[in-house]
Amino acid sequence: MQVGVYGLGRFGSFWAEVLAQHFQVKAYNRNPERTTPEGVERVSLAELGECDTIFLCVAISAMEPVVRELAPYLGAGNTLVDTCSVKVYPVEVMRRHVPENVGILATHPMFGPDSAGDGLAGLPLIYWPERLDEETAAHWVDWFGRIGLRTIRMSPDEHDHEAAYTQGITHFIGRVLDDLSVQPSPIGTMGYRKILEVVEQTCNDPVQLFLDLQRYNPYTTEMRAKLKASLERVLAQFEE
Repeated sequence: MQVGVYGLGRFGSFWAEVLAQHFQVKAYNRNPERTTPEGVERVSLAELGECDTIFLCVAISAMEPVVRELAPYLGAGNTLVDTCSVKVYPVEVMRRHVPENVGILATHPMFGPDSAGDGLAGLPLIYWPERLDEETAAHWVDWFGRIGLRTIRMSPDEHDHEAAYTQGITHFIGRVLDDLSVQPSPIGTMGYRKILEVVEQTCNDPVQLFLDLQRYNPYTTEMRAKLKASLERVLAQFEE
């Protein structure tokens, strides 16, 4: 099986290396100066479209232009897999722009190069076979499990609601605390050190990911409104 990867950013390069340990992997990146991971063949967009399965490792905000660019090279026998941190939006984009005979598998690998530093065992991957035959879906779910990932089947809408109040709120608070310039302290408690870990974890990701998580998840506006209301209720206690 030939597997393609569109996008050789931080996550794309990491994921291409993982895939290359098990498949023949071809990759495409708009920037020709981006380093090609070991064991991966750099190819043109047309050659990428010849792969059986293609993973899209691009920013959420780049999904539509990327899918539109790739769509003319896709057809029967292709499976398109997104790896976005939101699910409703990329699924809608893929359904709208790729031919109906192209399989669609929505995934959210909830890890990256940092969190997978000690291996993939036990790390979660959300998946949803949006438009995919059972055999192909089962193949990938089985493979994810064989490399140690903990797979969770979840609809795009359910995922985005859950993610808004887990990943979305974590990244939001991390960025707020970073803006506050919190720093290590010799008298910092364990709780404070955990706060610093949140800042480090979230702010090590590109700011574009933070912005996309807030803009493209249909439930993050509601999350931020509830967070603001909670902050105001807590502050009001000092006025009683």
